[in-house]
Amino acid sequence: MMLSDKHQKILKDLAKKSIVYGLKYGLPLHVDVTTFSDELIVQRATFVTLEKQGKLRGCIGMLEACRPLAEDIAANSYAAAFSDPRFPPLIEDEINDLSIHISILNPAEIIPCSSEADLIEQLRPDIDGLILDDGVHRATFLPSVWESLPNPVDFIKHLKNKAGLPLDEWSTKIKSYRYTTESF
Repeated sequence: MMLSDKHQKILKDLAKKSIVYGLKYGLPLHVDVTTFSDELIVQRATFVTLEKQGKLRGCIGMLEACRPLAEDIAANSYAAAFSDPRFPPLIEDEINDLSIHISILNPAEIIPCSSEADLIEQLRPDIDGLILDDGVHRATFLPSVWESLPNPVDFIKHLKNKAGLPLDEWSTKIKSYRYTTESF
């Protein structure tokens, strides 16, 4: 499902409103889903990425749909601004320098692979988001990460590091999943 430009703008505005509301009240914006069109209240998994002057400032999301789209955007925008453990909470002076990027995830599908080399061959740079999960450790990179890690070997190495997986081996316990996103 591709959203119209109008719906994308509504979601971007909602993301910013939730962050501004969070600055003022310390809580995410409550979303009344009855005020949104059907396209914006279907259950979808989303990530919200915040950048300040081209550098990551926060990124939070869900890999599986668990609430209406508009509600998920408001909650993840707030969390990216104030709860990403890699960054201090956003302050008011930063709001005007902030770029908000929304990624709506399509359902993930398993990538059957017997080795890291096999996975590398199957990856589609600039298209696939990737999840690595060994049952204990789990991490993902959105498709947009290909912009900074265009080499599939580096992409997987950095994702293994993010997940806390050993960099120099491939366990048969690791399950790999790919997904695509609608990003704006």
